[in-house]
Amino acid sequence: MIGQFITIEGIEGAGKTSCIGCVERLLTRNNIEYITTREPGGTNLAEKIRHILLETKDEPPVDLCELLLIFAGRAQHIHNVILPALNAGIWVVCDRFTDATFAYQGGGRGLKTELISDLELITQKDLRPNITFLLDVEPELGLSRAKKRGELDRFEKEELEFFKRVREAYLDAAVRNSERFFVLDASESEEQVARIIQKTLLKKFSLKNE
Repeated sequence: MIGQFITIEGIEGAGKTSCIGCVERLLTRNNIEYITTREPGGTNLAEKIRHILLETKDEPPVDLCELLLIFAGRAQHIHNVILPALNAGIWVVCDRFTDATFAYQGGGRGLKTELISDLELITQKDLRPNITFLLDVEPELGLSRAKKRGELDRFEKEELEFFKRVREAYLDAAVRNSERFFVLDASESEEQVARIIQKTLLKKFSLKNE
């Protein structure tokens, strides 16, 4: 049996970590074997690429370099972690995936969607998430939450307008892929968001909440 691929998306401060914890607890209660991973990252090499992408010092990558680095890490991640798990029947819970690239590098940076789509096809072929939770929040609120966590990385230091474009790109993606996306109001309490996530997963995958 092929495993299921669940992705969690959202801007900084949207509450992805809490959402992932909710998914993990539900899968555990249903005795489903799973792994939790993230992008950029997920393998030793891809984590090194993540460090380059988030580093605020030295020479920041230009927009195209940033995009290519992301897909380089993704290729490694898919080949070494995601596909082996799914093919073994293990579910994969991933903190961001290619929808984030369309949002951040497409919406935020203004790179052409066609270019990102071409790289997506080359890198992933027909691999797509089975379900994607988009934690939607006003950028002002999300950034205020992010700042409370400590030192900001290179993306978190972007201007407010950048995150407004990212958010709009996410919401546009949710409309275009409505069969896969579930948009949640991340300004609600963690408990409320968790209840909606559980209800959605219970229905889609016929799980038990016991």
